[in-house]
Amino acid sequence: MIAVDTSTWIAFLQGDAGRDAELLDRALQDRQVLMVPVVLTEILSDPKVPSEVSKALLELPLIEVRPGYWQRAGELRARVLAKSRKARLGDALIAQSCVDRGIPLLTRDRDFQAFAGAAGLDLVTASAQD
Repeated sequence: MIAVDTSTWIAFLQGDAGRDAELLDRALQDRQVLMVPVVLTEILSDPKVPSEVSKALLELPLIEVRPGYWQRAGELRARVLAKSRKARLGDALIAQSCVDRGIPLLTRDRDFQAFAGAAGLDLVTASAQD
């Protein structure tokens, strides 16, 4: 199983090339994608998302928030911020969802490196240049 960050989803949905888009396509075919609630919220926040895309995304299994999640996410973000690294709230919530489930995050967003260092987030990083 794998989770996918908003950056890779957007690239994939726009038809962009890249190793991450290829990996996402393969994971979808193999039914190996878990949807992160915050990522779903970010994607559905775009008023231009076609209804058929929204429907398909809503059919993916959603990562459940476990007890203590909000506290753990806040503490994770605090650890990253204490190292003077960028730690957006949404990224912290995405990272904590993956850490809690012990699943890797597929992303092209380098900001997640700070969460990998702070919490052992398993990253599958890829970009259009790979």
